[in-house]
Amino acid sequence: MILILALLIGIVAGLRAMTAPAAVAWAASLGWLDISQTPLAFMGYRWTPWILTVLAVGELITDQLPSTPSRKVPIQFATRIVTGALSGAVVGAAGGSFLLGLVAGIVGAIIGTYGGAAVRAKLAASFGRDLPAALIEDAVAVGGALLIVAAVS
Repeated sequence: MILILALLIGIVAGLRAMTAPAAVAWAASLGWLDISQTPLAFMGYRWTPWILTVLAVGELITDQLPSTPSRKVPIQFATRIVTGALSGAVVGAAGGSFLLGLVAGIVGAIIGTYGGAAVRAKLAASFGRDLPAALIEDAVAVGGALLIVAAVS
C-alpha cells in the first residue's frame, strides 16, 4: 500500500511540482509521517512546510500565466521528477521503504507530467479555454495530496 501512495504522491508532483513536497512536509511536521530517524528528517523541520507552501502557492498562481512554460520542457520536467522522487521517498521512508518510495515517486511524476498535460489539454479544448482546466487540475493536485498524506498516517 505504501508504494501505491508513493506512486500517487509522485503523480501529484507531475501535476504541480511543489504541491507534493509541501503536503509530505506538513504530514511529517504534524507527526503523520515518522521520518525523524531518516536522512529526510529535514522535511519535518519547523520551517520546511512553510517554505514549501509558499513555493506551492506561487506555483499555483504562476501556472495561470500564459508565459509559463510547458511542464514537459527539460527544467520543468526535471523539477517534477526531483520533487516526485523526494515526496515518494518521504512516503516510502515512513513505511520503511525509502528506495522503493523514491522510485515509485519518480514513476508517478512521469505519469503525472504527461498524463496531466494530456488531460488538461483535452479539458481546455472542451471548455474552449485553459483557465477552467487549470483550476480543475489545481483542485485535483491539492485534494489528491491531502488525501494521500491522510491515508499514509
